[in-house]
Amino acid sequence: MKKIAAVLASILLAACASTPKTDSSQASPSKEKINGSPVATKSEATISSVAETNVSLSSSEIEANKLAAELQELQKQSVFFDFDKYDIKPEYRDVIQKQAEFIKAHENDVVTVEGNCDERGSTEYNLGLGDRRANAVRKNLGLLGIPASQIKVVSFGEEKPRLPCHEEKCWQENRRGDFAHKLD
Repeated sequence: MKKIAAVLASILLAACASTPKTDSSQASPSKEKINGSPVATKSEATISSVAETNVSLSSSEIEANKLAAELQELQKQSVFFDFDKYDIKPEYRDVIQKQAEFIKAHENDVVTVEGNCDERGSTEYNLGLGDRRANAVRKNLGLLGIPASQIKVVSFGEEKPRLPCHEEKCWQENRRGDFAHKLD
């Protein structure tokens, strides 16, 4: 909330600080006074009203943009596997932890763990291996306190390669578990 307040304050200051440029040869209009106090002109009141509306819209837009960016970043993360394996390597525990933290913070989130394989092996074998990989990730999310109702698994086998070439660097990228979040 403090970050949002800081962003809103900076937007408000920027809105208030920016004034339309005027020709320096024009004299500035005099302000009306009531009981010796200056009164804002109609145009100044309108600008102030528009700025206040933009600030209130901006806070909801900021939240939505922040959530969208966080989701996009989470969905870029994958858990990678060794050839013909489905055990979670220690270096990917942080990825699963971050996913679990997001899911816990958003009870309306349902994540689909997508198991993928490289092109080697039969279609049936790769679908089974992709399923075991997705379920290994699901199990780890469950151990971190994520309810089964918030986790789905699907195996794509070799059908959704990230890289289409036929060498080890591509095969490594294709042996993975991906995360697809859906906020209801």
